[in-house]
Amino acid sequence: MQIGFIGLGKMGGFMVERLVRDGHEVVAYARTAGSVKNAEAKGAKGAYDLPSLCRALKPPRAVWLMVPAGAAVAQVIEDLLPTLAKDDIIVDGGNSYYKDSVKRSEYLAGRGIRFLDCGTSGGVWGLKNGYCMMIGGDRTTFERLEPIFRTLAPPDGYAHMGAAGSGHLVKMVHNGIEYGMMQAYAEGFDILRASPYRLDLGRISHLWNQGSVVRSWLLELAENAFADDPGLERIQGYVEDSGEGRWTILEAMERDVPAPVITLSLLERFHSRRPDSFAAKVLAALRNQFGGHAVRPK
Repeated sequence: MQIGFIGLGKMGGFMVERLVRDGHEVVAYARTAGSVKNAEAKGAKGAYDLPSLCRALKPPRAVWLMVPAGAAVAQVIEDLLPTLAKDDIIVDGGNSYYKDSVKRSEYLAGRGIRFLDCGTSGGVWGLKNGYCMMIGGDRTTFERLEPIFRTLAPPDGYAHMGAAGSGHLVKMVHNGIEYGMMQAYAEGFDILRASPYRLDLGRISHLWNQGSVVRSWLLELAENAFADDPGLERIQGYVEDSGEGRWTILEAMERDVPAPVITLSLLERFHSRRPDSFAAKVLAALRNQFGGHAVRPK
């Protein structure tokens, strides 16, 4: 297929590469010319402004956004609208709030533009492993772009969730669960480190992945982090949050669903922004491992 791609950061650049590698024609745009040139080097066609991106696509067009949630998504959509036509498709593949996606779908439908919200998980490892994608919106529109989803995902790694907003809702809760899992690992390794034994935490990470109940990809990433810096001495225990944990907790409160683990894991991230804790260092290291998120050097 042919698709326009806006946003060539950590995940976006790798997604473009995966699409090109499977034979799709990608027209790629980013605010920085260097990112566009990198995409061209991988086989994409570069566009250096949004009008030229749209002119390079054959109607009905499909344009995938991989930009930060919030104002950036809203601005790109507004900038695109003058150059789009009826039945063109916009896909928001970032971590937008699902209620915003519902509003955007309605807004664009009034202008004849189709919209899909695609929760995308996989981080910087997606080029190699594929991306897990949770897609909301009109099913006919989803089916039109299914070859794109099939290329980006591993086997059984994408699915249509339902009406507009459902893809981003499922991804939001996915990230909330991720907060709780990461916090449990962080606290466990903090307890082990404080024990009277001189324990090799990297070795324990590897051991636990050999058939134990707590084995997981996150634990494999913990093993990677400990192999690179056994005491995590090169980073601060300062952990950001992207907003999805907060939205998950707000949704739980709105629906009267108790979510104490996810809530406390978010509060612990706030705690990390005060003096260093080893648990927070583990969290920061895990985010760096799976998503390429920046860590603060000590």
